[in-house]
Amino acid sequence: MKDSEINFKHSELTGQIIKAFYKVYNVLGYGFLEKVYENAFLIELRKIGLLCSQQYPIDVFYETEKVGYYYADIIVEGKIILELKAAEALSTEHEAQLTNYLRATDIEVGLLINFGKEPQFKRKVFSNNHKPNLKKSS
Repeated sequence: MKDSEINFKHSELTGQIIKAFYKVYNVLGYGFLEKVYENAFLIELRKIGLLCSQQYPIDVFYETEKVGYYYADIIVEGKIILELKAAEALSTEHEAQLTNYLRATDIEVGLLINFGKEPQFKRKVFSNNHKPNLKKSS
C-alpha cells in the first residue's frame, strides 16, 4: 500500500468514531474528568456496533527488549487507537504520545480526541512499513 493510500485507511470507521465523539460531547458538554468521557464514549461506540477494548495493554520494546508498557484508552475494531484528553487544547505532546503509540503497535491509524472547552480531534497515521521493530510478513 502506498503512503498516499494509507492516509485514507479506515476513513469510514474513523468517520463513525468522530460522529460518536460529537454525540458524547453534545450530551455531556465540557468539564468532566477524562475517565467519564472514556466510559461514555465506549458506551456510544458499542451502541453503534463497534467492537472496542478499553485500557488495552501494549508492550513497548527497545530493539528486542521489553522496556515498558502503556494502556491505550480505547482500541476500536483492532484497527484504531483512540487517545482521549479532557484538556484546554490539544498540544504537540499529545500528538507525539499518539504517534509513539502507533509506532509501538501494528495499528496504523489513531485519533487524538479532546473533550475540552471546544471539541477537537486529530487523525494520525503511521504506516507499518515505517516501523522497523515490527516483523514484516511477505
